[in-house]
Amino acid sequence: MRQNTVLDGKSLITPQAISAHFLASDTRTKLQNGEQARAELALVLQIALQQFDSEVDPAKIIHRAAGALHGIRKLYAAEIWQQLIPIAQKHPVAQYFLQDPFTRWSFDKPRGYSGDAQLLDFIYGHPSVSAHVDGASALGKALYAYTREASSSVAVRERRDILADFVDECANRCEGSAEVLTIAAGHLREARISKAFELGKIKRWLALDQDPISIGSIHQEYAGTVVDPVDGSVLSLLKNEHALGKFDCVYAAGLYDYLNDKVAIKLTEKCLDMLKPGGSFLFANFATEIQVDGYMETFMNWALLLRSEEDMWRIVRGATEGMNVDCSLRYGENRNIVYAVIRKLD
Repeated sequence: MRQNTVLDGKSLITPQAISAHFLASDTRTKLQNGEQARAELALVLQIALQQFDSEVDPAKIIHRAAGALHGIRKLYAAEIWQQLIPIAQKHPVAQYFLQDPFTRWSFDKPRGYSGDAQLLDFIYGHPSVSAHVDGASALGKALYAYTREASSSVAVRERRDILADFVDECANRCEGSAEVLTIAAGHLREARISKAFELGKIKRWLALDQDPISIGSIHQEYAGTVVDPVDGSVLSLLKNEHALGKFDCVYAAGLYDYLNDKVAIKLTEKCLDMLKPGGSFLFANFATEIQVDGYMETFMNWALLLRSEEDMWRIVRGATEGMNVDCSLRYGENRNIVYAVIRKLD
């Protein structure tokens, strides 16, 4: 059953906010010819359809289509691209791409929103998605073999490792008494690869999420450990509805992809306020350098607010003005995700 739990005022993540951000942030000079754009899209989709009908290698089909969609998205103005998305989604070729269980889950949004924790489990290859993968058609399995190894998926798996390392560094700094807060925790898969968690070097780990299914999963997975799931949202945090205390490290990995600058700055300010002196806050965002954005936004129906290095610095500067902090940015290995770390010095 579809869970309509978060795309509302409770979360401050709405389709309207994301769409408005797309249009407002498109400041580069791009082509405005909608008729030409539709013609280019039609050609890409028709070629893909013919290739599926001719039983061309599915990996070659999706690779070519994703590259072409990225090119169109990059070439045309945001308002033109937004008009193209439903055209692609209604094209007959979509029924081929949607045989990929990963793409299908993203498009259907069974939990009512994009980028849910189960979607990430498709990227991780977690046993919880085995039934969906096993039940897919031969074509679907072949497409999934590609999408699971796409650059964005590789970056998300690396992100999980980076988060575990971030927690481990915090635990080492705190000599086994670290208090950790994860915002939009999902299924908290990074905890299972954290050496500090495994060795009992974390005093308290709060995992905040507004999806009741994710909260239930954390309850079940981490019962009897220092992990404590908390039912909460961006809005509940900003409204100070939780008495969570102070933390040595706080992080939000998959959340900022859906927050406009104003909300992102306010949330960053709140997270910094929850840090102890010397504590660190990390947030991550899919980067503008991603190459599969066109496929994600069309056939996966997965809209993201991509950010450049300067976009990330704008959030950091807006949240830390007048504060004594140390700030740094870094990209993941394939530059699909960019990370900001802010350390509170006093």
